Amino acid sequence: MKEKVMDGLQRFSKAMFVPVLILPIAGILIAIGNIFTNQRLLEVVPFMDNPITTGFGTILSGSLVSILTNLGVIFCVGLAVGLAKKKKAEAGFTALLAFLVFINAMNKFLELRGMLIKADDLQGTGQASILGIQILDMGVFLGIILGIAVGLVHNRFVDTEFHSAFQIYGGSRFVFIVLIPVTVLLAIILTFIWPFVQTGITGLGHFINQSGNFGLFLYGALERLLIPTGLHHLVYTPFLYTSLGGVETIGGHVYEGARNIYYAEMADPNIHLLSRSVIWDARGISKMFGLIGACLAMYQTAKPENKAKVKAILIPAVVTSFVAGVTEPIEFSFMFLAPVLFVLHAGLSGLSMVVLNVLNVRAIGPNGFLDFLLYNVPLGIAKTHWPMYIVVGIAFFFIYFVLFKFLIIQFNLKTVGREAESEETRLYSKQDLKEKESGKKETKDAKAGDAVPVATIIEALGGADNFESVTNCYTRLRTVLKDPSIVDEATLKNETGANAVIIKGNNVHVVYGLKVTAVRNAVDEALGFDVELE
Repeated sequence: MKEKVMDGLQRFSKAMFVPVLILPIAGILIAIGNIFTNQRLLEVVPFMDNPITTGFGTILSGSLVSILTNLGVIFCVGLAVGLAKKKKAEAGFTALLAFLVFINAMNKFLELRGMLIKADDLQGTGQASILGIQILDMGVFLGIILGIAVGLVHNRFVDTEFHSAFQIYGGSRFVFIVLIPVTVLLAIILTFIWPFVQTGITGLGHFINQSGNFGLFLYGALERLLIPTGLHHLVYTPFLYTSLGGVETIGGHVYEGARNIYYAEMADPNIHLLSRSVIWDARGISKMFGLIGACLAMYQTAKPENKAKVKAILIPAVVTSFVAGVTEPIEFSFMFLAPVLFVLHAGLSGLSMVVLNVLNVRAIGPNGFLDFLLYNVPLGIAKTHWPMYIVVGIAFFFIYFVLFKFLIIQFNLKTVGREAESEETRLYSKQDLKEKESGKKETKDAKAGDAVPVATIIEALGGADNFESVTNCYTRLRTVLKDPSIVDEATLKNETGANAVIIKGNNVHVVYGLKVTAVRNAVDEALGFDVELE
């Protein structure tokens, strides 16, 4: 039962990346649009103050904000595509149909029961207008529920085929036929159930917000601690895209979730101070500053004869973490060999969010320094207090450095460059620890060429017949295998450039860092799967 639950959570976590990875693009474009309409910038650069550039900025930011007000349908389609094991395009199309059926079914049922609220402003009534149809205000949860339902029904019935005159009703068409009564029934049931769920979610949101700094600390620590399981996305996603991360009315529209609120406030020139909920997205301190201090500590405590190798290994990892916010290559270097450092890292990550909240800093840097510049600088210091963000980051750089160096020396922790003479200097993973304990440590140099060694990757994962599905997130190739016991982890690390291999039941994650998209596409093409980012 435990394995089934974990497998379900892993699949859901992977599927969430389909809609989630699209939303930062909208945020960046909103930021760019805001640059063209920023009054302070226009005063400094007068030639930009003309109807063409300001009109372009207004259209760009205004059009992208519409994505934030329609997250239900986006998550519905995205989740269905992510959960579908095959024929993903058909699953996405069916999900859109199911969403339309649902909102109209709920609207008609509410109308028949006389439950529709007649008001010009539905805010606070528990109802909302979705694609012009008035239903219960379920926010992004509507998309999640329907996306899961469509994914399950699609996987169960997509291979159903009929003969003779009924042949045209097989496959994805039969999936839609099955979904019609399922969706209508869901609409009716949720009409009675959702008001209670809504009350519970609102109460939980108030509790979390009232827990103040303790809630922020717990959130930040858990988001890091769950990285080995691959379930850390399930911690931050609800806060970024649902009412748990805050609810704000901006420009006459209600936005839920820290990141959605941030994007909307970016596009509204009348907002002078970003809301407290944005702190839920302030994960960049440890990525851009803290882990760099940790790397410096590992470099200084390395054996003198290994320092040149350690520098060559850690500098690319530092650049990746600072610029793009990809931290796993660094975290896996001490996560399993020196877990006390990883627990410390998680605690400091949570503490950094508390400090930002206490200092009233509303800047974010979820994906590294480039995001930090795009999201915060155009808004100005008054809105985000972004210079203080950098001050806090520098302070945490020294905190990480001092604490990591002290613990490494005090407990003689075997971080990068402090291995025994018989061991090689490299970034370590969970498998390295297992091999060390069993006395079977391999010492081949990792080879990561420019081209993707797709044949080696597939063979090391048990061959083409061993694959059930392939997806990816920011850094990991996420696979579901029939038999994970035959995975050759040493080959994946030593011959394909993998930083780590994580096996949880039938879920096998291979950490490749920023090149994971190229790896995923190559594997998809070799296996004949649909080539698309998830």
